[in-house]
Amino acid sequence: MHVSGLFIYPVKSLRGVAVPAVEIDALGFAGDRRFLVIDEAGKFMTQRQFPRMALVGTALTSTTLSLSAEGAGRIEIATASDPAASLRPVAVWRSEGLLAEDCGDAAAAWLGTVLQLKCRLVRIGEKFRRPVLKKAGQPGDIFSFADGAPILVTSEASLADLNARIAANAGEPVPMDRFRPNLVIAGCPAFAEDEWPRIRLGDVVLRQAGKSDRCIMTTTDQLTGVRGKEPLRTLATFRRDPAEPSSVYFGANFINESKRGTVRVGAKIEAIE
Repeated sequence: MHVSGLFIYPVKSLRGVAVPAVEIDALGFAGDRRFLVIDEAGKFMTQRQFPRMALVGTALTSTTLSLSAEGAGRIEIATASDPAASLRPVAVWRSEGLLAEDCGDAAAAWLGTVLQLKCRLVRIGEKFRRPVLKKAGQPGDIFSFADGAPILVTSEASLADLNARIAANAGEPVPMDRFRPNLVIAGCPAFAEDEWPRIRLGDVVLRQAGKSDRCIMTTTDQLTGVRGKEPLRTLATFRRDPAEPSSVYFGANFINESKRGTVRVGAKIEAIE
């Protein structure tokens, strides 16, 4: 088994970036979901409610986040924590009262124009701390603005299996970006990622935190923002949780047991206990 793809999503629910290598830090993949779009009450905003968010591109340098959209140009925001920035309490699912740094009026105005709604952009700073609340979480496990765990793992075989079923269901195949993974694995059986207690990638160890429950975002074309019926329609036929019928799964959540290290495309992967 080996790593066939690595992705970060600098702003939760905006477009992601493919990278050849990624550093691991205390929060997960460095640069991943370190920014968040919020409403006026501080609640997180995603493509679930606002599919236009798929139209905003992101890029990172060592010092700058760039946002871009067709017809709207580009805006740049500093990535570094700013002690002088206004702090806003924000909520992401069960994590409430997270202190995030407001990125200023210019960023809010640019995003509001593109998304056609009122919003603010915030970033993780020195005052931010968010423990992992999943059962697999251990003391010291913290993460970013991601949904429930630091790292989402999928496999090429799982997508191939799903797309074969979609085709048999007279549907159009979907690309991997519908699932917004951080780490894509090649060379394993379909859905094997559900079962590994841990995986080792060189000097980095990731710990299983449960299968990933998928939502309407997976039906959103990540280039156009247009929604369809797949892959949820087909996933519901064979990946539904018998105990929780509203839940269908694709991919697995992992926690970075290692708090530092580097993962590269092509790296060998070993499943361990």
